[in-house]
Amino acid sequence: MLLSLPNILTLSRIVIIPLLLASLYLPGKLASWVPLGLFVAAGITDFLDGYLARLYGQTSKLGRFLDPVADKLLVASALLVLVGVNRISGWDLIPATIILCREIMVSGLREYLAELRVGMPVSKLAKWKTATQIFALCFLLGGPAVAQYIDAIQIGEVLLWIAGLLTVWTGYDYLRLGLRHMMEDGPPSHG
Repeated sequence: MLLSLPNILTLSRIVIIPLLLASLYLPGKLASWVPLGLFVAAGITDFLDGYLARLYGQTSKLGRFLDPVADKLLVASALLVLVGVNRISGWDLIPATIILCREIMVSGLREYLAELRVGMPVSKLAKWKTATQIFALCFLLGGPAVAQYIDAIQIGEVLLWIAGLLTVWTGYDYLRLGLRHMMEDGPPSHG
């Protein structure tokens, strides 16, 4: 199933990462439009891979593993490179760091709970967090290209803080769920 269309779309999000990072160093407004276009294209593949997998009955264990990994890699890479090109700096490093830490924590929790055969469904609030985070990154990636018309960077910063607050909230919800299972007798031991 590696070469199914949904898995290829998921893998394309990982392939886009180095292109996205390199495109931020293009000259002039290309350093905004190209990364924004790549990020939006990656977002479209995120919608399409799941939709097509369900539509054509091509859901797979590999796809269920790759999809959230590709998403996390894309978001983490975008945040880090935006820090590197000073579109995220100063106090705005706080929500960016919170988002990265939460993603690592949730990945660890999912791995732990998977050993217990406990699912960790995505909450509606977590979907709102993701949407806010994506819009923040879009404004931060494309912001300089439209600076004479709108302060997209400032909009991106505000959305990043909102995403950071939602990240704390949803991270706490997931941690509470995980801790409930960790406190039960007989969890797996890994030293």
